[in-house]
Amino acid sequence: MSRRTITLPFAVDLGRSLRSLRLGKHDPTVLLGATTALWTTRTPDGPATVRADHNGDRIATEAWGPGAARALDQAPAWLGLLDDRSSFDPTDEIVRDLHHHGDGLRLPRTERVMEALVPAILSQKVTGFEAKRSHHQLVERWGEPAPGPGGLQLLPRSDVIAELSYYDLHVIGMEKRRADTLRRAAAHASRLEDAGGRGLGTLRDRLQSIPGIGPWTVAETTRLALGDADAVSVGDFHLKHLVAWALAGEPRGTDDRMLELLEPFAGHRGRVCLLIETSGLSAPRYGPRQRIQPIARR
Repeated sequence: MSRRTITLPFAVDLGRSLRSLRLGKHDPTVLLGATTALWTTRTPDGPATVRADHNGDRIATEAWGPGAARALDQAPAWLGLLDDRSSFDPTDEIVRDLHHHGDGLRLPRTERVMEALVPAILSQKVTGFEAKRSHHQLVERWGEPAPGPGGLQLLPRSDVIAELSYYDLHVIGMEKRRADTLRRAAAHASRLEDAGGRGLGTLRDRLQSIPGIGPWTVAETTRLALGDADAVSVGDFHLKHLVAWALAGEPRGTDDRMLELLEPFAGHRGRVCLLIETSGLSAPRYGPRQRIQPIARR
């Protein structure tokens, strides 16, 4: 076990900032509380589990496993301490108020592309319940026990995912389109991780070159893996309505309207979306919720 204490240069809301690491409350790879977080990752040195405890102006970190030392080196980025908000000074009254009340919201930067991409692919065009269930079963069936405390699991290795059959993935609730995309991305994992080290533009281009990966998945991946503050999840079922309601008082929106409203915040559009999403605001609901569709209809 390795330990390190980080003195915070600014306010950090640990629970709110790290919420994007977790796909649902029962994600077997992450445990998250208001002041404590426990997560797993696969570093180039091997797997690791990291624990972060926030107390006052300090965060105490511990790590276990072969990748513990590297994971501790990367912990400040995971905790959002490298998030640069110096150019974000909104004049819009609504966003300024959200920013003030969400001062501790920081964007994590994990630098682990596949760990961000796999949950994003699982979440494509399905309900949150379906995505969480498939993710949980994927990890439980083909992942490995993580080192250290907490009883957490590691996301399956990319080579394991690439070799899964369609039947394997069908059993955990994936139709052929997402299953093929997941296996295809896993087969290109090393190229994608390399692209992540070369910057946002390179990673976006390489992600978009893989059939089945579109703007929504790219945004979800770059926001978490590289801390992309401008990533907007175009095509999201709920986000366009939430942004339209929060910024213009309009109960329903479109992707084009959402992008129009976010244009004044270019460079931090994704940050504004996160401020809205984590604020507790919700757009008025009309009609039934999105239904779970049989796999044969997707």
